[in-house]
Amino acid sequence: MPHDTWRLWLSQSALPLWAGIGFDSGRRLFHERLTFEHQPIELPELRLMVQARQVSTYCRAELDGFCKTAAQSLECLREVERRYRRSDDAPGWIFSLGPDGRPADRRRDLYAHAFILFAYGWAYRVSHDPAYLTVARETTLEIDQIFLTQQGGYRDTVPPADSIHRQNPHMHLLEAYLVLFDVSGDSFYLDYARRLVALALKHFILPGTGMLLEFFDSAWEPLQAAGHNRVEPGHLFEWSWLFSEFARLAPEDPDITAIVHASKKLADTALAHGVDADTLAVCDAITENGVRLEESTRIWPQTEFLRILARRARGGDTKAAGFIERQSRLFFENYAPARLRGGWIDRLDVHGVALTDHMPASSLYHIYGGAIEYLTTA
Repeated sequence: MPHDTWRLWLSQSALPLWAGIGFDSGRRLFHERLTFEHQPIELPELRLMVQARQVSTYCRAELDGFCKTAAQSLECLREVERRYRRSDDAPGWIFSLGPDGRPADRRRDLYAHAFILFAYGWAYRVSHDPAYLTVARETTLEIDQIFLTQQGGYRDTVPPADSIHRQNPHMHLLEAYLVLFDVSGDSFYLDYARRLVALALKHFILPGTGMLLEFFDSAWEPLQAAGHNRVEPGHLFEWSWLFSEFARLAPEDPDITAIVHASKKLADTALAHGVDADTLAVCDAITENGVRLEESTRIWPQTEFLRILARRARGGDTKAAGFIERQSRLFFENYAPARLRGGWIDRLDVHGVALTDHMPASSLYHIYGGAIEYLTTA
């Protein structure tokens, strides 16, 4: 049965792989990549984002009863804080470390800051150590100091690489603030989450549609001409789930009706235009008119689809419940075949041929999120 398949794969294969071979005990940091034969791939930089994703996942895995990995994760987080946070004597967290443990890329990256906040939320939940909330609050204030724009929202990086505004880091920042509010009960984080929800409703989603665009100019206008803007169905599913999380945590919000409507509309739109009716594979990208931009498929949109299906099934949606087994079969046959022993193929072309020659650690965060939503639906 799918529940048993997911539980066994996580507990006996995927989680042990990435906490074992996937963890560099000498540096007390996670590897970013493994070969399909489970060998670590040494890279010139280790990104903050990957460390934060792995820390959060393994804190969650202990809380969910899969494995005793919280101590390892918190040890990693202490090392991450020591090496990435203000390590060049400036506010915020650097982007990456070199092999010698020194700063490699000193940029401040909003996406990475979102995930370190996410990690601190889960670190607090597993440990109940208030020091983690202290760092989270200080980091939240530094994000405003570093990234905030006069037009609302945040810059992607400082120094900026371009003038484009991207929805993606804002999405993960919302995710972090929701977790921090959930674990702390501090309305400080809910206020930040509320602002990001308002930004998304006002600027990211085209009026009257379930199309949430990826890229904008500095005034939050669509970057491309009408009909040529990128939409990622996987992100429609992610935003749908986050809106539903906001509704769960703040059911009395004045805008709750619009938020709940947007949650449903985004998922419906992704299902209508981004999911293959025969295979249930989620494509990488479409336009706001629903035209396919990329027929390739990455692993993470499949698990974001699973997460939405699980939540809908919990609400009594029989069609979603019927899709789950098919979607699970797709995952284990195409993206995480048994021969990879807990590993995965990150991206496939339209013919199902692998477009990558390694396993990225960063996928585990998505996989775990989708799987645990499903496993708690029974």
